[in-house]
Amino acid sequence: MQRLYDFLRRHPTGVDGFWALVLLGFSLLWVGSARPGVDHPVAYGVVAALFSLVLALRRRVPEKMLLLTVALGLAQLALGLEPFPADFAMFVIVYTVAAHDGPRWASRLALAGGLSAATLSQLRWPVEEPTSGAARIFFTIIMTVPFVLAWVLGDSLRTRRAYFAQLEERASRLEREREAQAKVAVAAERARIARELHDVVAHNVSVMVVQADGAAYVMDSSPETAKQALETISGTGRQALAEMRRLLGILRTGEHQEAGEYVPQPDVGQIEDLVEQVRGAGLTVDFAIEGSPRPLPSGVELTAYRIVQEALTNTRKHGGPDAGASVRLVYFDDGLGLLVEDDGRGAPQEMYEDGGADGRGHGLIGMRERVGMVGGTLDAGPRPGGGFRISALLPLKPAH
Repeated sequence: MQRLYDFLRRHPTGVDGFWALVLLGFSLLWVGSARPGVDHPVAYGVVAALFSLVLALRRRVPEKMLLLTVALGLAQLALGLEPFPADFAMFVIVYTVAAHDGPRWASRLALAGGLSAATLSQLRWPVEEPTSGAARIFFTIIMTVPFVLAWVLGDSLRTRRAYFAQLEERASRLEREREAQAKVAVAAERARIARELHDVVAHNVSVMVVQADGAAYVMDSSPETAKQALETISGTGRQALAEMRRLLGILRTGEHQEAGEYVPQPDVGQIEDLVEQVRGAGLTVDFAIEGSPRPLPSGVELTAYRIVQEALTNTRKHGGPDAGASVRLVYFDDGLGLLVEDDGRGAPQEMYEDGGADGRGHGLIGMRERVGMVGGTLDAGPRPGGGFRISALLPLKPAH
């Protein structure tokens, strides 16, 4: 049975054509047998055939079939063709036009035609039996009700279809928005992880390279110093591995036991350890804290740590020999200030303008993105008289 229903839904014109033939057969039977003395049988046959055409094409061209129905109704009135079975097509076309999502004039015309059809019929072919005027009006109203019901049913179906179409479109739009938000979230998370990896790799590998060069230089003359450098390399490598495990753990689900224990994210309290590590790598760093230290939001603490880490890494990479640096943390009532300066050669101009040339300058790009995420401000550039300076202000509350 379901296959039959599916077949009928796939071939609506064929179904309408079948019922059109049935209506034509009944109409011709009425003309030839039920009313043998009827006038104008040929005219009745032509009208019946045209009404059958209306029924067959009602879903393909509903507005044109409505106009044809109006023309046939007026022709019946003009030729004096009494109502007969083919007029049933009027009910069907009124319903079809009201249910079709087409121009509103067609629906209004169908309603007007349905309301006036019974009245015009009574005026053209009044009831022969002697009846009162109230009875005739009541009979006219009764004959009008089917047309009104057909139009109301069709219009309700059209409204319901439009409502469900709107719901489907809204659901589809929400699904697209969710997918877009998911893609944005994934891109943001990838960018965040890329910044973290850049900071971890750039800083720790830089320390390891400096220590390895120093160990190789003093291996013969000062074995104890070379041993200390190798220990620094080992400790720095372990720290880098621990941080990379933490970052890679974000990308994994259900693998924490395999990945091992992840260290917490760096915070402001570890900046002093970072400075000591850099000092051990041979860079002179002056560190000072102003104001009253207090707990800060985790995002602010991580941002502060990464800014200092990246700034000191840049000093080692671009400051040149005998460069010195200073790190200042200033606790304000509503924020944390950072000032990292060095007296080295400084980075080339293109390293901090427009994101860097030839793919360089990613560290400063990452700094600006980190500071922007917590609603802060960053100023980076060469110092008067030489060297490089990075100044940041991180608010304690996120920007609205």
